[in-house]
Amino acid sequence: MKVTAIVQARMGSTRLPGKVLMNLGSVTVLGRVVQRLQRAALIHECVVATTAALADDAIVDECQRLNVPVFRGSEHDVLDRYLQAARHFGSDAIVRITSDCPLIDPEVVDNVVRGLTEQRAEFACNVLTRTYPRGLDVEAFTIEALEKAWRDSNQPHQREHVTPLFYERIQIFRVASVHEKQDFSHYRWTLDTPDDLRLIREIYSHFDNDHFGWRDVIALMERLPELPAINARVVQKSVQDGAQSSV
Repeated sequence: MKVTAIVQARMGSTRLPGKVLMNLGSVTVLGRVVQRLQRAALIHECVVATTAALADDAIVDECQRLNVPVFRGSEHDVLDRYLQAARHFGSDAIVRITSDCPLIDPEVVDNVVRGLTEQRAEFACNVLTRTYPRGLDVEAFTIEALEKAWRDSNQPHQREHVTPLFYERIQIFRVASVHEKQDFSHYRWTLDTPDDLRLIREIYSHFDNDHFGWRDVIALMERLPELPAINARVVQKSVQDGAQSSV
């Protein structure tokens, strides 16, 4: 079974335009996401799905620099973009990652993929019971489940945010939920505002490279409580309490 991590990325953002090409040290946000995903043991290929809009030529250029495959599809129908990308790359299972999560952890990704495969699920995620910090959201699903969601999703938010149908009609899918024993969901490590960028840059400044894990970041924030205070007032923008983003 070929497992493909598809990273959705575009230049448009209402609160922080161009955020995915901003720098975290000497590497862009998108570069950090891709490099960290490439260390996941259970992912066979990592690709970027962007749009056909002219503004996203910059995303394509960055993918070429990173030597990562890129697919261009619909700007607003992100669900269709995912399905067409999955078909293009011959994927049997898809891991959905948004490009505004530059602290994504390969261990967490592998845990979710393992939940999908070992439990013979159609959809697996780590947000049904939210215990991980925001910014470590991972969703995985089979190509058959993605095709079903594509056929049955007929509301604008279902097309724009890819996975709402999995949550709204959860009873029709075989679902695997992945979570930690301890709840760390009060931490916010996703990138959507200038305060988020300031925090993530501060986190990266404490490590020599991006090979640190999410538990290392937890230890850092517990040692330096002024760090989580940087973006503590940011209000999460989402369709629902799931891994939703229109990046």
